[in-house]
Amino acid sequence: MVEWWWAYLALGAFVGFFGGLLGIGGGSAMVPVLALIFSAKDFASVHVVHLALGTAIATILFTSASSVRSHHQRKAVNWSVMLRMMPGVVAGTFGGALLAGYLDARVLTVAFTVLIYGMATQMLFDRNPASVSGLPGPATLSAAGGVIGFLASLSATAGASLTVPFLVKRGRGVHEAIGTAAAVGWPLALAGTLGYIAGGAGKPGLPDWSAGYVYLPALAWIVAASMAMAPVGAHVAHRTPGKTLKRVFAVVLFLLATIMLLRFL
Repeated sequence: MVEWWWAYLALGAFVGFFGGLLGIGGGSAMVPVLALIFSAKDFASVHVVHLALGTAIATILFTSASSVRSHHQRKAVNWSVMLRMMPGVVAGTFGGALLAGYLDARVLTVAFTVLIYGMATQMLFDRNPASVSGLPGPATLSAAGGVIGFLASLSATAGASLTVPFLVKRGRGVHEAIGTAAAVGWPLALAGTLGYIAGGAGKPGLPDWSAGYVYLPALAWIVAASMAMAPVGAHVAHRTPGKTLKRVFAVVLFLLATIMLLRFL
């Protein structure tokens, strides 16, 4: 376990930097790398992808907290919208995480790759959705949260890539949409983490120091590095063309997801 601390630190620094730089979660990039590390550590192949997803979504619990605080201080969080989305987000994320525990690793790998390809394509072309008038009612917002949570649980993300376009399309300003998406990301990460812990509870062949499908040593090192590097990324963001970097990150996501797909199929 100890000999891999440097890899977890490097991964945490990478996702923390890009999270601060682009305002996105790092789970999408983290999962393929964690899967390769866990495979190299000879973890049981049937659990490698599940452990990567569970560990990645658990990191969002910590990294999203500072993001929510920052957006709240700038009055960019619409708490009313967040609270109306939250029941669906929690149910969808927890259900998706539980379902993932019963999916074959190959099926889960394909599902993850398809979702990441979609997110990366959206980032690559940076398309802004056309706005429509007004927000839907509470039931529709909760249902949308359920879909976002379910998909986020299978891609180990905070769902911002889905929440932001959804809110912008319904007339919210982009800063409000980003801040609200950050707030939605914390209960999403909590429900996802609990779901992956419950889904992996009692499964034979899991490594020591695991809580269900969350591998605690990797979680600790990644969180330490990512929280240290996120402010650096935020500082650089004000001095660098964001669209160019977003497209570079999208290409990285394509490559990592493809490597994971080829490796685990």
